Amino acid sequence: MIQLIVGLGNPGNKHEGDRHNAGFWFVSALAKQHKQTLVSEKRFQGQIAKIKIATHEVWLLQPETFMNLSGESVAAVCRFRKIPPQEVLVIHDELDLKPGIARLKQGGGTGGHNGLKDIQAQLGNPQFWRLRLGIGHPRDIELVKNGEKPVMDVADFVLKRPTASEEEKIHRAIERSIAILPKLVLGDAQNAMQELHQDE
Repeated sequence: MIQLIVGLGNPGNKHEGDRHNAGFWFVSALAKQHKQTLVSEKRFQGQIAKIKIATHEVWLLQPETFMNLSGESVAAVCRFRKIPPQEVLVIHDELDLKPGIARLKQGGGTGGHNGLKDIQAQLGNPQFWRLRLGIGHPRDIELVKNGEKPVMDVADFVLKRPTASEEEKIHRAIERSIAILPKLVLGDAQNAMQELHQDE
């Protein structure tokens, strides 16, 4: 079962539209769907809300620690609510998936994602669930003048807004991912993954 759903991103208006904030977009959309408002809680270093999915109470969290220290916020909630890592779902942006693609898995590596690195370090366990929302990679940018691809650092890429087309695809992936949450929350991960991964 899932007790805590965490969306990763950076706080503040400056970062609101960044690709890196795809996890925030997910949690905001989920809270809105359930007519709940995320409220800042100092003890958790994040914005938090409680919703019901399939009659099961689930906490939502957007860490306010900035991406690289996300684990501090996640660990604080897990300690207070006595939530084991296996019952945590983390939603984050994924460079190695194209916009519109979403993938669900439990455990694994961090793929160089600093938010995941810190969560894994703070929880002391990699077995939390991850929902990877594709944002594309700077190497995928269309060819430009002189037939050369633009040189863009990954850090710059994730801290910029996606194109309108990319953003639309990401939000469609978020909608599809939210639709499979009842299965995942109640422990039917296999069917949740099957439904999400085939519906693209």
